[in-house]
Amino acid sequence: MEGFQKKRAQIVPKAFGRVLEIGIGSGLNFDFYDFDKVHEIIGVDPAVSSVAIAKSRALNYQSKISFIETSAESIRLESSSFDSVVIGYSLCTIPDPMQALAEVHRLLKPNGSIFFMEHGLAPEPNVQKWQKRIAPFWKKIGGGCNLDRNIEELILDSGFRFKKLKKKYIKGPKIASFLYYGEAPKV
Repeated sequence: MEGFQKKRAQIVPKAFGRVLEIGIGSGLNFDFYDFDKVHEIIGVDPAVSSVAIAKSRALNYQSKISFIETSAESIRLESSSFDSVVIGYSLCTIPDPMQALAEVHRLLKPNGSIFFMEHGLAPEPNVQKWQKRIAPFWKKIGGGCNLDRNIEELILDSGFRFKKLKKKYIKGPKIASFLYYGEAPKV
């Protein structure tokens, strides 16, 4: 969707230093990194077929990009070793988003930030009602996507504070197009 790409273009270039990307998928964010500020990217994703596409796509860049095929809830890397974490349209599918964000918190350096763009729970009660109603079916057909996660609460409850948080609908059905995006430093 065009709106999702616009948010990638706004958020991903803000990442810096050693970057962990949660839910790297097929590497759609590579085009948006500012490789003058980023010296390494480690992508995490459990979907082996998507990571294979990302590995192929990574060959087009003169940067250090590597991959770990694992779940975001348990990443075997050294604590406090990343400057930035990029999370894009992944918190909806991670089975335990609180555990994944706890891992992100552990892996970030004390002055590190997460840069995120996610869709989730809409602000309008009528839309929320429909999100909750169709969530079980959507999850089955949408690769595990949960429409009704409150991204703002998840991030705050995981030990981050917002430096910048924007929320808005983009084009598309309201049940799937309410976005949260911005930056949240580690507290």
